[in-house]
Amino acid sequence: MNIRKAIPILLLAFGSLALSACSGRAGIVNTWAGLSADGERAYLASGSHVYAADAQTGKEVWRYPAETDNNLIFFANPAISDDGQLIIGSEGNNHKLVSLDPQTGKENWANPFTAAKGKWVAAPLIYDGTIYAPNSDGYLYFLDLKGVPVADPIKLGGSLWSTPATDGTHLYVASLDHNLHIVDIASKKSVGVVDLGGAATSSPVVGEGGVYVGSFSANVEEILPNGDHKILATASNWIWGTPALENGVLYYADIGGSLYALDLASGKQLWSDVKPDGAVVANPLVADGAIYFVTESGTILALDSDASTRWSKESGGKIYTTPVLSNGTILVAPYQADFALAAYDADGKQIWTFAPAK
Repeated sequence: MNIRKAIPILLLAFGSLALSACSGRAGIVNTWAGLSADGERAYLASGSHVYAADAQTGKEVWRYPAETDNNLIFFANPAISDDGQLIIGSEGNNHKLVSLDPQTGKENWANPFTAAKGKWVAAPLIYDGTIYAPNSDGYLYFLDLKGVPVADPIKLGGSLWSTPATDGTHLYVASLDHNLHIVDIASKKSVGVVDLGGAATSSPVVGEGGVYVGSFSANVEEILPNGDHKILATASNWIWGTPALENGVLYYADIGGSLYALDLASGKQLWSDVKPDGAVVANPLVADGAIYFVTESGTILALDSDASTRWSKESGGKIYTTPVLSNGTILVAPYQADFALAAYDADGKQIWTFAPAK
């Protein structure tokens, strides 16, 4: 995918076109979905609703809100807290941040958090009893698990579209302003800014001693807590998703459709000319020894570490949402398919599909 072609995807994916109308298939909406899961349910943020589907059967358990509110649009990944909350913000005109009960879909907080001035594109990070919530207004908000601010927000700049990563001492927050911001958790203050040379739409991944991040500069960089950084590799095109790190190998892809496996110890690429059938926007998923990639063309691809194909499936739609592992199954949320969510086993067999009823 070239830059000109990527612009419509940017607009579609993050709500500038405000697409939330039905596509003509029952309950399927024209938005890029957010997805997360626990042992019992899959949580799909898709347009006007957040849906909970049974992880074993794909049957709808609840939806939030129960009735459509045209001011609410959801496509961030719902964040799951250790104390059993599902936290998600709206990208719509009513850009509130809410906490839902995963069992019932009912709101937990007496009042949603409404102080942010922009849309919620990123999922918050929930760490050690604190919610770190980046907003498209450029601010990082700090809340307790009841949704009450615990510190003044800090303005990092640009639009914040990705979940912060943490090494336990610092937060690493990527921004569309081309910078990676380093925030001290204890003081809740910015302690460093690293120029990536291009917009960063996804989170860094934490490794030993630092983090790794890709950006629209097409570079993969290693960044240390003190702000020191170096370019490890350069892709053929923009890097949209978060790399996956497994056994010292960094797996990532670009929107030109090329897949990469970078050995961090040697600095060498382990794969050459691995290119499926379309742009890759979603993060790769490493699970049970396989590396899963999904493409804009709708392909679900399971690879071994040597890039050989375990299996490949066509979803019937386009895929921008990162796959999720749940109870040994791979959950995939395509866009413009006949279903909104599907589960596949380790051999690529489709177990169930979910399409919201009207």
